[in-house]
Amino acid sequence: MRTTGNTILITGGGSGIGRGLAEAFHKLGNHVIIGGRRRAVLEETAAANPGMEFLILDTIDRMSIQAAADQVTARFPELNVIVNNAGVQRVIDFAADQPVDEGAVAEEINTNVLGVIGMVSAFLPHLKRTPAAVIINVSSGLAFVPIARFPVYCATKAFIHSFSMSLRHQLRNTGVRVIELAPPWVATELDSAHAPQITNTGMKPMPLDAFINAAMVELASDSEELPIAGAKFLHSGGVSEKAAAIFAQLNR
Repeated sequence: MRTTGNTILITGGGSGIGRGLAEAFHKLGNHVIIGGRRRAVLEETAAANPGMEFLILDTIDRMSIQAAADQVTARFPELNVIVNNAGVQRVIDFAADQPVDEGAVAEEINTNVLGVIGMVSAFLPHLKRTPAAVIINVSSGLAFVPIARFPVYCATKAFIHSFSMSLRHQLRNTGVRVIELAPPWVATELDSAHAPQITNTGMKPMPLDAFINAAMVELASDSEELPIAGAKFLHSGGVSEKAAAIFAQLNR
């Protein structure tokens, strides 16, 4: 995709990978709008990047998505890129001798799956009419080889991979490109509480700035599936012996 001259909406854009992508695109001269649920975080990010816009957007709420679509496309008719980045990750143990927190399960599915579907449905009519339109869906290396501590999260990212493939095929005769960006384990607040349980495997997260630099290089290419760094091994591994070994290491 082209990495300059865009108007871009990024969900979950106030922190972590979303903020990193927003600031990288902003530095390249793109007009960036960040969306999320936490006003204070969005305000701080926008203030640190003069010219960046923000709006309250809860991707669990279909009415919030539609309101954002109406507002953004009216204010910025040149909008041509949406980045579906907002995500929730929970530790869920189905083997525990206690009921599964169905509210936590629903939150992950509603945010990571239904939120993406809602964003695509709401913005696609506009994007079909807009030159150089792109949908970027952020999945994960865990879409290909899961960490069993996060069974629902990993399954939702597998959905993003599959959904992106199908959406890309369905939109092949339109001007809308569909790109899947698959990060490895990146040092963000998303899983900082779980880091000690994972680092005892000997694995370490990729620094956020290093990930963003690598992601921007890949996004500037013509490729449509973009696993970054360690996610490339998981993406290419499938059910190979290497993937099985990584699965064993992740779930030690």
